[in-house]
Amino acid sequence: MKTYKIACIPGDGIGKEVVPAGQEVLQALAVASSRFTFDFESFGWGGDWYRAHGEMMPKNGLDALRNKDAILFGSAGDPDIPDHITLWGLRLKICQGFDQYANVRPTRILPGIESPLKRCTRDDLNWVIVRENSEGEYSGVGGRAHQGHPIEVATDVCMMTRVGVERIMRFAFRLAQSRPRKLLTVVTKSNAQRHAMVMWDEIALQISKEFPDVTWDKILVDACTDRMVNRPASLDTLVATNLHADVLSDLAAALAGSLGIAPTGNIDPERRYPSMFEPIHGSAFDIMGKGLANPIGTFWSCVMLLEHVGETEAAQTLMAAIERVTANPALHTGDLGGRATTVQVTQAVCAAVSR
Repeated sequence: MKTYKIACIPGDGIGKEVVPAGQEVLQALAVASSRFTFDFESFGWGGDWYRAHGEMMPKNGLDALRNKDAILFGSAGDPDIPDHITLWGLRLKICQGFDQYANVRPTRILPGIESPLKRCTRDDLNWVIVRENSEGEYSGVGGRAHQGHPIEVATDVCMMTRVGVERIMRFAFRLAQSRPRKLLTVVTKSNAQRHAMVMWDEIALQISKEFPDVTWDKILVDACTDRMVNRPASLDTLVATNLHADVLSDLAAALAGSLGIAPTGNIDPERRYPSMFEPIHGSAFDIMGKGLANPIGTFWSCVMLLEHVGETEAAQTLMAAIERVTANPALHTGDLGGRATTVQVTQAVCAAVSR
């Protein structure tokens, strides 16, 4: 029997509720399958760790994760700690430390959930957004000088490398090639960002020649928001920079019904390091501890985790269970207009995978 070593990092806020729920569902799936099991190890890194130790995770924290098959992450963010500290000190430290350069965010309308878009069907909105996850606008290049003085200056430099753009473009084209429509949209802003984004466009054209069976087009990021709202069926797979895809994927999740249901995978396609899977919602301290968090985004992230480690059948079983539960309005949490609790949704998914 195969045992998968999974690092669990709940992080902050409702991450402490949805990650244990994800573990519970994965364990129920393992019991039902009897073909594999999980060895979970939890790490209490995040805001509480920062208050105790002055850092979001230990300096050698990556070494504790290095031999894991995958990482299940909750959220990073604490109202008492500046956001740039919580993000750079934990989530980005892992993403960049393990070169998880492909951030993959599937979005579709699940059964029982309505899109806020008029006349939008489940077939109209079925996207995967590929986000460059290692450089671009979140490279961390920049600084501040003369703080507190009238001449204060602050810079953040968008840094793109040829190798970074080539590998994310190749990943996106390959992913589009694997999907039925074989359709890719390259998001850009090269009309205004005339250096890095022009190179982005040039490399997209170069890589496209390796995938003659993939139909692709290019669109400015601002125009893409309009297209997502007014012509959702015209999109399938999208690839965008770190910042652009960050924003677009949240819009996509909202158009599919709620950020609470959306998953993401921070992937090292070469499998040199463990990849990390997480819901895209934040720490949501306003509902922390009330049992109201929607765990569906975490469960769908677990589907991606299972696919990544090669348990395709188990992933399909879990996704079918998720859809069976979302199809029941009585099991909708508050973000979906319902009154169900985290525990009720978790128990329902566990029961569905155990059938």
